[in-house]
Amino acid sequence: MAEVQKTTLSGELSQRFIEFVVMHAQNAALFLGQIPNPKTGEPEVNLDFAKMFIDQLAMIQEKTRGNLTSEEAKVLSNALSNLQMAYVEVARETPQGAAQREAPETGVPPEPAEQTSAAKSEPSAPATSTESETESRKKFSKSYGP
Repeated sequence: MAEVQKTTLSGELSQRFIEFVVMHAQNAALFLGQIPNPKTGEPEVNLDFAKMFIDQLAMIQEKTRGNLTSEEAKVLSNALSNLQMAYVEVARETPQGAAQREAPETGVPPEPAEQTSAAKSEPSAPATSTESETESRKKFSKSYGP
């Protein structure tokens, strides 16, 4: 009896994990303009939010490495690679700074274009001994395109 409950629980957790990955992938696709905004019915692009969801999926992939079933790992890997490719395509098509103008007001102020490009081109300073390890890690960011 305990073995049946354990298997059922494992199956439910696996299904929840896959739903979690799909939900994050849908949010990224929404901000990449692949899914129309439910309120307006129009596709909208916000590369910063799309990148945030893609980076979260990459973090989940890294933190769960070796602990996923083959189905879970495949769903996560496929979603992540598809989103990364879509991000690169959208970033190439979107003029710099235009993605922020297309996005609706979300309460999060967009970064000025000068700061965005300067932040990407200049490497961050190495961590000093007074910074904690977590503070120095916050400065790291991934880029999937231009």
